Amino acid sequence: MNHPVTIGIDVATAGVRALAVCGGTVLASAAAPLPAPVRDGRGRSEQDARSWWPAVKTVLAKVTGELPGRGGEVAAVAVAATSGTIVGVDASGEPVTPALMYDDRRGAELNREATELGADRWRRLGFGVSATAALGRIAWLAERVPGVAGIRHTPDLIAGELTGGPVASDWSHALKSGYDPLALEWPNEVFDALRVPESLLPPVVAPATVLGTVARPVAGLPAGCPVVAGMTDGCAGQLAAGAVTPGSFVGILGTTYVLKGVTENLVPDPTGAMYSHRHPDGWWLPGGASNTGGEAVAGQGRLPELDAAAAAAGPAKVVAYPLRRKGERFPFASADAEGFVTGKGGEVGVVELHRARLEGVAFLERLALDHLRRLGVTLSEPLLAAGGGSKSPLWTRIRATVTGLGLRVSPQAETGYGAALLAAAGILPGGLTEASEGLGQGTLVEPDERESAALAESYLRFCTELHTRGWIDDELFAVVRR
Repeated sequence: MNHPVTIGIDVATAGVRALAVCGGTVLASAAAPLPAPVRDGRGRSEQDARSWWPAVKTVLAKVTGELPGRGGEVAAVAVAATSGTIVGVDASGEPVTPALMYDDRRGAELNREATELGADRWRRLGFGVSATAALGRIAWLAERVPGVAGIRHTPDLIAGELTGGPVASDWSHALKSGYDPLALEWPNEVFDALRVPESLLPPVVAPATVLGTVARPVAGLPAGCPVVAGMTDGCAGQLAAGAVTPGSFVGILGTTYVLKGVTENLVPDPTGAMYSHRHPDGWWLPGGASNTGGEAVAGQGRLPELDAAAAAAGPAKVVAYPLRRKGERFPFASADAEGFVTGKGGEVGVVELHRARLEGVAFLERLALDHLRRLGVTLSEPLLAAGGGSKSPLWTRIRATVTGLGLRVSPQAETGYGAALLAAAGILPGGLTEASEGLGQGTLVEPDERESAALAESYLRFCTELHTRGWIDDELFAVVRR
């Protein structure tokens, strides 16, 4: 198969990273830092949007400089970025405001209004408008900042620099700005009531749509190179891990635990714990992020030694919910949730507590899968696994045993890699499915039948504790006990 060389650009909060990919192989990569966001006690979070393009040019020049053709062989490029970051621009498309970051709260009150104004629409979509949604910040800019002629998401600015003019947004980056991916429209009834002119909002297209071409040679990219619409960092990482077609899901175990996958139809979640982006091919990408995960064992040091001792000790006698802060958002939403250790009187040893924490995160993953089953979602096996926590053989084996599913550890889950796949999808006749054919298979880890019964018993104890505390409802608890 003749695979194209494509470049994916990841504009993250701390820096920009680019990868050149061909047939599943990373040919070159480079990174450059960005200035840290400026945050204050009033909930404002800003970054200099003018810093993005110079950083992008720097990494592109480094990546293309490492390719045999010095960039002449690059067939397409796409950009992925943080979800919910926006910039106000003037009539020429130049930024006239700082970037209002994904965690900026100045639009919180307007988002509360938007929740009521678009209640029927949000109900159909199965999610609400959070306090930090970009929708409220768009209304805030329209109301407070003279000279704002348009709103751009991070990739819109970068793609505009590449093509030499304004481009459409993709429906992934536009989701938290209020775009309705089911009706394929902006929520005009909401923006009209908030006095946001329609002219401020960009047109929106599906990810993997060709937005235009590189207007002139820049940083090694040839003129005429297609510029393709990307997706948010989380979605791009999901695609990179291999969760591309209906039924496939990936559990990403980083600082927090994230479960993302693909369904043919939109699956609204009445509990609000899960919401869906839309797949480039029109399918749906449900997912949610917990407030716990890898940070449950962070700061302990000697993790390989602790893992070895915990593996030898076998299943813990205690049950732990290793939540380090108050409040949980997935697979259940509770502002009152707090971590606990229960099941044995007296002091718990270091090794047993470590093992219990590993198991607790695995129980959370199993509960997330049970929540999906409760909503009628069908998962195909194996479950994909990615993130730093998936590098622990013991933790991955525990997760496989608790879920009862084989776990295939994905060799890739980088945002830039996913963006490169989207770039390829924009120019290949088979779209994202064809672009993903070169993805590596990774290591398959099967459940350990010797520990299945003990871990199943501990999982039931874990969920019983959650139910007794009122954090999971009767319906989900019934699914757990089946």
